[in-house]
This record gives sequence, structure tokens and C-alpha cells, in this order.
Amino acid sequence: MRHAIPKQGNTGLAPPFWFSGERPCRRVARSEALAAPGETIVLTAHAEGMQIYECKAGTDGKLAWAFREPVATLIAGDKIVGRHFAGPTWQLGDGSAVVGQVVASTPGATANEHRLAQTRCGFPRGSGLLSNVTTVQRINTVGGKLDDACDRPGDSHSMPYTADYVFLRKG
Repeated sequence: MRHAIPKQGNTGLAPPFWFSGERPCRRVARSEALAAPGETIVLTAHAEGMQIYECKAGTDGKLAWAFREPVATLIAGDKIVGRHFAGPTWQLGDGSAVVGQVVASTPGATANEHRLAQTRCGFPRGSGLLSNVTTVQRINTVGGKLDDACDRPGDSHSMPYTADYVFLRKG
């Protein structure tokens, strides 16, 4: 069972505690890089999905897994409310969507976790809940990171992950 996170509030940071299913509450480490002063929470959604990687040659010519895209379901309360996919894009069932660009990140809690990230959004679509979102924070990330060696260009590999996404707007 998922428990709703407060959807409104004028804060520079997302709420410090999350509870989701069997996962215990935990405090999220914060940094100035992820601060969002003067922004208000519009929605917090839990994501469950995959981080997809592709085997490619790096600038040094050596093969390595390169992040390609996320594919995840967004859940708020007990309901599926949308999806997260390449762009990065977040789209809700009300037709609204935002596309962003990562502007800051901090290390995850363990070596196997994707970085916590803050994304600035510049391409809202639709007139729903995400239409005024300016910032998305990814926090409480579990899993999703792939560091294994790859040996065939073009191969792809998916790593399961969960995270919480905090959608904010100015004011």
C-alpha cells in the first residue's frame, strides 16, 4: 500500500520522509545542489520501473554501458497516475506532461543506486497538473545503476529501480 505525500506546501526542499509499501521511512540526504527555494510542491509520485542501458564505445574506444532511457510507472497514493520515459519526460493521465534537462545531481545512498537529481523543465504540455511544473527532483532512488562490463555494441540491459519524483512550480 502506498501512502500519499503532501501535495501542497511552500518549501525549498521536498518533504524529508517517504513511506512506500514495505520500504521503511528514511531521511533523504540533501545538498545545496538539489535545493529549490521559492518553489511549491505540486505532486509527489513514486516510480517503479527500469533504467535501460546500451553497450557503446566510449570516447576512449572501450565498450561500456551507456544510459539510454527510463521506463517507469508513476504512482500517487494507491493509483497509477502516469509514466516516466525518455526525454526525460513525465506524463500524467490528465494529459499534462513535462520534458526536462538534468541540472544538478548528488550521489545515491549506495554504489548501486542512481544519483539523486534535479531537473529543470522547459517544455510543458497540456493543461493538467504538470502544466506549471518548473522543477522535478528524483529522490529515494533504489537500484537502477549498471556498472558491469559489456562486450557487444548495441546490446541493451535493463536494471530495475524505484524512486520518488517531486514536481515543483514557482511560487
